[in-house]
Amino acid sequence: MEIRYLGFDQSQNSRVYRFDVRVAGQETKEVSVTANLAVFRDHTVGIQEGPFLSGNKLNADLERGWEGAHELTTEDVRAYADTKAVAAAQRTSARKTQAETREKPPWRDFGPGK
Repeated sequence: MEIRYLGFDQSQNSRVYRFDVRVAGQETKEVSVTANLAVFRDHTVGIQEGPFLSGNKLNADLERGWEGAHELTTEDVRAYADTKAVAAAQRTSARKTQAETREKPPWRDFGPGK
């Protein structure tokens, strides 16, 4: 299965992300994923993440055989925001650990008596 992002349409407080879905041996069909813009704001996720998140949602829906309407939900965006927050905390922790364990060069030792 191949999914290709086509663009979006604005519909009041929602964006409708459009995708072409191509499955070997079948006709290409256009499928859309609707996302309420407030969900992005509520979870401090940039609107530019919409195509990526919608594509992931569409892929997951299609893999499980979902035939109905596709919607990017609050839970989808929250899970993404939580994953980003954990990754950022891990990067920060790794930088702190590296800084604490890094040996200081002798020329930087300005302690007493030097």
